[in-house]
Amino acid sequence: MRDNFIKKKASELYLLDTNVENVFISEYMAGAPSDYVKVYLFALMYAGAGHYMDNETIAKQLAMADEDILKAWSYWEALGVIEKHFDDPKDRFHYGVEFINLKELLYGKQTKKSKEKKSGKDINNKLIDVDIKEMYHSIEKITGRLLGGKEPMAILSWIEDFGAEPEMIVYAYSYCKNMRKRDSANYVGTVVKEWAQKNLRTKEEIEAHLQEIDNRHYLYKRVMKALGFNRNATEQEKHLMDSWFGEMEYTLEKVLEACSKTSGISNPNINYVHKILKNWREESGHGSSGGNSSEKAGGSKSVNTGTVLRYYDMIREKEEAEAAERRQQVYKMLPEIKQIDEEVRELGMKLSRIMVSGADNAKEQLERFRVKIDALGEEKAFKLTENNFSVDYMEVRYKCEQCKDTGTNDMGERCSCFNERLSEAEIWQNSSKKM
Repeated sequence: MRDNFIKKKASELYLLDTNVENVFISEYMAGAPSDYVKVYLFALMYAGAGHYMDNETIAKQLAMADEDILKAWSYWEALGVIEKHFDDPKDRFHYGVEFINLKELLYGKQTKKSKEKKSGKDINNKLIDVDIKEMYHSIEKITGRLLGGKEPMAILSWIEDFGAEPEMIVYAYSYCKNMRKRDSANYVGTVVKEWAQKNLRTKEEIEAHLQEIDNRHYLYKRVMKALGFNRNATEQEKHLMDSWFGEMEYTLEKVLEACSKTSGISNPNINYVHKILKNWREESGHGSSGGNSSEKAGGSKSVNTGTVLRYYDMIREKEEAEAAERRQQVYKMLPEIKQIDEEVRELGMKLSRIMVSGADNAKEQLERFRVKIDALGEEKAFKLTENNFSVDYMEVRYKCEQCKDTGTNDMGERCSCFNERLSEAEIWQNSSKKM
């Protein structure tokens, strides 16, 4: 005979009580970011009931980003209230969490491992570190804004959780700002995490990875658009296109010419274009691309997309170097301008430390610093114009203000200046070969 009374297992957890130590409420909760408190309490509920829970599920239940969950655990670990347990020491993204008995933590009964945990002050002390300070300076220069709120703490968590180096983080901000036109901490954190998971650590490794992705993505997109397809290429189609630009060494212009030959058929497709390009190659009678690229007066071939992008890098570096020279010229003539710039940077660092500390009067200090920074900006503009310098004399002068000489506009597409740079890049390439 079956029982007449049944208790639904799905509701069992919500009928229980969660024991939250008063020490946590009085000593830790008040000064912690609200989202981090939510993560702690939500996970504590499952831990107390002995139910399984993981970070991905917590993120979904609390409508938070996965990265924010990791930041929360790094914050609580730094305060010594939880311990992380890694199954694989090399995998910094997956781990178990053990909640520490806070009474024992305060009254001296904690384990040796707990005693070795860093205090909350250690996090703030990291801000004093020379590399960290320089990193914050660089980020503020890239974003054109002061770091505040939880952003400095989030940046420190990338170093601890993802094993990211300061140079890598600065490069991520620059990449997101210039190429994606986004520099929020959540977005940059996602990029840093992705690079870390791909084991990309140095600037050179990251640039090589981005160059490969960007070049191929653009080529695929242009070909599909030329064929009238409003979709991404399949893996098989990408494989064929790779052979055009790699083994056959065709330029984009020649491939697009082949695509135009499909206008007379009812069902244009990649295979049809492949046959055209293959025939052109065979007709050439050698291993090169045959009709690959038109010969110019000087006997050189049209440049490919990779060359144009390198040309963009070259002119952008040249413009930045020229701006640095103009800045030094002004500093030499007007030392007070250099003092103003240094004071603004120092104010930015002080502001970052105040926001991380969670001081009660942080908002008031924030407003006071901003007023002072604005006043310094006005003073700088006045001194420049009084000495016959334009207000933007020290800034980078890009050829194209729309894309900042990256070749990519706000929509993630090639900028309208690309064709102009294409012609310039060909001249640049030919002159480089003659040197």
